[in-house]
Amino acid sequence: MINFNRAPFVGTELVFVEEAIRNGKLSGDGPFGKKCQNWFEAHLPAKKTLLTPSCTAALELAAVLVDIQPGDEIIMPSYTFVSTANAFVLRGAKVVFVDIRPDTMNIDERLIEAAITPKTRAIVPVHYAGVGCEMDTIMDIAERHNLYVIEDAAQGMMSNYKGKALGTIGHLGAFSFHETKNYTSGGEGGLLIINDEKFKQRAEIIREKGTNRSQFFRGMVDKYQWVDIGSSFLPSELQAAYLWAQLEGAKLINDARLAAWKYYAEKLQPLADMGHIELGVVPKDCIHNAHMFYFKAASLDERTSLIEHLKHQDIHAVFHYVPLHTAKAGRDFGRFSGDDRFTTAESERLIRLPMWYGIDEATQQQVVDAIIEFYR
Repeated sequence: MINFNRAPFVGTELVFVEEAIRNGKLSGDGPFGKKCQNWFEAHLPAKKTLLTPSCTAALELAAVLVDIQPGDEIIMPSYTFVSTANAFVLRGAKVVFVDIRPDTMNIDERLIEAAITPKTRAIVPVHYAGVGCEMDTIMDIAERHNLYVIEDAAQGMMSNYKGKALGTIGHLGAFSFHETKNYTSGGEGGLLIINDEKFKQRAEIIREKGTNRSQFFRGMVDKYQWVDIGSSFLPSELQAAYLWAQLEGAKLINDARLAAWKYYAEKLQPLADMGHIELGVVPKDCIHNAHMFYFKAASLDERTSLIEHLKHQDIHAVFHYVPLHTAKAGRDFGRFSGDDRFTTAESERLIRLPMWYGIDEATQQQVVDAIIEFYR
């Protein structure tokens, strides 16, 4: 069976996890946690980064930081994972969905302004497949309307837009280190990226259950206490140790994934030229991270048949999100602004191919051959 995904593993994870255990510091913000955060602050760069147990937790922390209140409205695409919306719905906000661009599957920046009302507090662009949204336009809209921008860059580590790392352009950003992502911290994990100085101190407090514990350990206060609302948004040191191995091999992983992505693109281009499929688009201002390889079939029925055909060849290919506005919770907690021209129609044609760090050309060629056979 050719699996759709395999969690990345570079070989030194077990060494660092054992070291963390022997250090006797297993809770959050140990030596490995600090090394990881320092790595991100230097490489992105960012004013501050905080590891979290998941990208979901990072987005929830961001929602608290920008003080989302019941009745506020948050603009985002419907074509995203549920956590993008849940983080704000949990604070009582109403989600306003905007249609996507069919070329990148990202939010259509030209439709955002029409969705703004007096209740709008933030825009949450989602960088689908690690390809950046049109952030210059989004940031301009946000500045003119005094809105926050929180980047859902769950899939975007090692990608950039006009030379800026995804997650570092808005006021706040979030990465995911789930096992399906390019880099993992042992199956689950995330990162909050802070780009606005005013959020640095409060983010630490909220992340540590509303206490000033971090200031205490830095010697800034003589005892720590409850000073604000908060929750437990710290990952364990074991997660950080696992992630540290992947950060040391970040370029190796990125280069290997890009090579695999290019192999698929080159081998499937003839099918695209003949009009059988549509390949994904990477705008010239963006550098992507090969998070996934997808293409679009002609219709939902064709996609269903193709997935079934690949299954019979022992190849696990999958579709992706069911648009949130079509789900029960999406209807309960949100509304669609304007017309759904592309979100549903394009999502029903999209198929993702097996892709992971370490996939070899022979395996990829089996996938390509099976697809060519289907269209023949």
